[in-house]
Amino acid sequence: MTQASSTVEDPAALRAALTQAQQQLHALQMELDETNRGVLALYAELDTQAQHLRQATELKSRFLAYMSHEFRTPIASIRSLTRLLLDRVDGPLTGEQEKQIQFIRTTSEEFTDMVNDLLDLAKVEAGRIDVSPAWFELVDLFAALRGMFKPVLVNPEVQLIFEEPVGTSQLFTDNAKLSQILRNYISNALKFTAHGEVRVSAVQQGDSMVFSVSDTGIGIAEEFHQAIFQDFIQLDSPIQKRLRGTGLGLSLSKRLAELLGGHVGLVSEAGKGSVFSVTVPLRVRDAGSEPSA
Repeated sequence: MTQASSTVEDPAALRAALTQAQQQLHALQMELDETNRGVLALYAELDTQAQHLRQATELKSRFLAYMSHEFRTPIASIRSLTRLLLDRVDGPLTGEQEKQIQFIRTTSEEFTDMVNDLLDLAKVEAGRIDVSPAWFELVDLFAALRGMFKPVLVNPEVQLIFEEPVGTSQLFTDNAKLSQILRNYISNALKFTAHGEVRVSAVQQGDSMVFSVSDTGIGIAEEFHQAIFQDFIQLDSPIQKRLRGTGLGLSLSKRLAELLGGHVGLVSEAGKGSVFSVTVPLRVRDAGSEPSA
């Protein structure tokens, strides 16, 4: 009779191996539990920080809105008083007095623009600006802008030119917000252009309309192209120091363009002028039901 050749392992060795495997599994389980506790603690910390950030953002928006609202009344009073003085309601003015009052009026108008920008920024950050789309003619938009800037074209060496729109003649979007973006572009272009021209155009590209404001002004170096659309950013140049502002106009324009489903753009080189653009869809996409054109 042949003896079986199979080998039976030692039960003690099996128990030892099983015990070691259980210990390793327990160690891994403890390590996993520790990792999970760390992840939960990290999530809790992130939630706390996010809550603090939301509170800080809300507080900033409330402060900007309150400050802007409270500034409007005294600024309006200053503008009214300067208008009365310049109209000679209380009698004639000397040349020097008229010069000083004109300076006060110009400064108060600058403050009005700053306050309006701050208030609009606060509304955008708080999500309290609604898009109110409607059909409108591009020629009417350009005509309104032309009339708005005609009184401020005081430099005979700079021309403001509006080209005929190319493509569709109508848009379904928020006319007021689009106009505000273009006003910011044109105002900046006129400020920083000493001679030459500021040219406004609108060209259809597929399902979008591209509005451009080009100038022959001081231009912007490439390293500033991204930063210039951020809040409170102003470039360090002699003309920037001479012309006051909040640095909010372009930031606000970027946010308004995004509300309209579009985006802003910039092509510029220092000393060679700039082209600021805003691209918006022909029909705003989140407008709900759109009426027929």
